[in-house]
Amino acid sequence: MDPECQKKYEFNDYKKNRLLKIRSFLNEILFDQIPQLSQMQIYLEQLSIMEPPAAKAELILEQIPEIRDHLLSKYRGKWRKMAEDQMNSVFNPNEADMRIQAQRWLETYNLDVLEQLANNEPKCSQCGEPASKKCSVCRSESYCRRECQVQHWPKHKQVCSMLAEARQSPSSSAPSSSRK
Repeated sequence: MDPECQKKYEFNDYKKNRLLKIRSFLNEILFDQIPQLSQMQIYLEQLSIMEPPAAKAELILEQIPEIRDHLLSKYRGKWRKMAEDQMNSVFNPNEADMRIQAQRWLETYNLDVLEQLANNEPKCSQCGEPASKKCSVCRSESYCRRECQVQHWPKHKQVCSMLAEARQSPSSSAPSSSRK
């Protein structure tokens, strides 16, 4: 949110979309507990309508030759022993090592955990419950029922009109003030 921070953090479409996923977790209860998050919500709404700047073409220095030379000099004459160790431990592991590795993979690729991480159901902006409705003006806020939308309207009103103006076609420049 700080302009100085924005200069140091390079935005692209991927990073922008990852940041915008935070919006689904922001709700009224959270704002009551941490009021500073309301500024973050405003920033995320502004971020949703901006386009990330083009990637900068900067100089990238590679240290690969230096790393290679260092490794060659450090392990000179030890390559055969390293290869034998790798053959025994990596390419021909014993059954116990294979079971340990299989257990690690099972924990890493646990489908239940992955499903929880990939669950992108929209959440109500007011109460945090699963939402099926969206603000009809800006289409960026989700609600589970009309009562939540009405309760959230005083906080969403300014951002909504800003988003609606940004999404209007160039031919109509009058801002929309309705919310339904």
